[in-house]
Amino acid sequence: MVAAAKVGTVGRFKASNERLRLSAIPIVQCALGAALAWFLAHEVIGHPEPFFAPTAAVVSIGISFGARIRRSVELVVGVAVGIGIGDLFIGQVGTGVWQVALVVAGAMAVSVFLDSGALMTIQAASSAVLISTLNQAPGAGPSRMIDALVGGLVGVLMVAAIPLHPVRRAREHAADVLSVMSKSMILCADGLLEQDADKVHNALSAVRATQDQIDALRSALEGGREVSRISPLYWNSRKRLARIRSTADPLDNAVRNTRVLERRSLTLVQDDEVLDPRLIALMDQLGNAVDVVRRMMLADPDEQPDQAEAARALRSVAKNARPELVAGAGLSAHVVFAQIRSIVVDLMVVCGMQRISAIALLPPTVPNPYVTPEESAR
Repeated sequence: MVAAAKVGTVGRFKASNERLRLSAIPIVQCALGAALAWFLAHEVIGHPEPFFAPTAAVVSIGISFGARIRRSVELVVGVAVGIGIGDLFIGQVGTGVWQVALVVAGAMAVSVFLDSGALMTIQAASSAVLISTLNQAPGAGPSRMIDALVGGLVGVLMVAAIPLHPVRRAREHAADVLSVMSKSMILCADGLLEQDADKVHNALSAVRATQDQIDALRSALEGGREVSRISPLYWNSRKRLARIRSTADPLDNAVRNTRVLERRSLTLVQDDEVLDPRLIALMDQLGNAVDVVRRMMLADPDEQPDQAEAARALRSVAKNARPELVAGAGLSAHVVFAQIRSIVVDLMVVCGMQRISAIALLPPTVPNPYVTPEESAR
């Protein structure tokens, strides 16, 4: 019990350190951006209390890695809407309980009408609350809009001046997803071989939990695209980023197909249905091939990753995915077989192959009447 608790504590500590490592650059960006935004608004422009400037800088940068420019625009527009509505209403009807409700409702309604972004709507409401509840000096509204604009621009400047690598982080997220896929598939194969429902269930639970990693991958790709546009340091990374962007959808498809495969595998074990050992071995082989694809993803982003090794491993799986593995078997076996073939195709696309070419590498499921069994086996 004590040992297990110690292992759990160590695991949480490592996870915390990893989160801190991944967020180190955004933390630096936020800290420097807040200081620079305050300096510009206070010392250069001359606003006495420009709290909107550092706030806007921090919110526009954030510690997530996607759509930062959009966040900056939403933030500035939200502040402008909130302050404009607040100044308009409070100047006419004064302050009070029902006035606060009216101003917030008006600011949020206008923001939703202009755009569906949640940040813009919430920022408009927050700005309206500040305008309607704090004692405002005459002319404070335009000053706060300028502060928000300064903060948003400083946020974009920080992303350009201290950028995250637009490709490396996306590759790391993709590799994390592939690592879970590989381990869960090998564990699922072990569970099928041993008729162990717990192993199969654990494998399924692990691959079901990858949605956050998929979302993080897409966010990193969006953030990487912005960095490659605004940071001169990484203008030359656009082609590499475009290649990895093309892997997001097939990787997502591969994960979904893995979930289907392992859910059906769990049904097989629960129903005491036994698969052909060759099909189980094929699943284990695919799990190891997925790990080869993972290593390809972790290749140095400044170099061309070795796609050939990953493609060879997947071709080997494709070659063995023959229909005789499920000859005379039930529905569940056919589902597992079909999902293995689908995953192979998805991962070949991740490796840069066209989908139609990947499908052509799979042995046909319907025999060709013009080809002898001996020729087919070759």
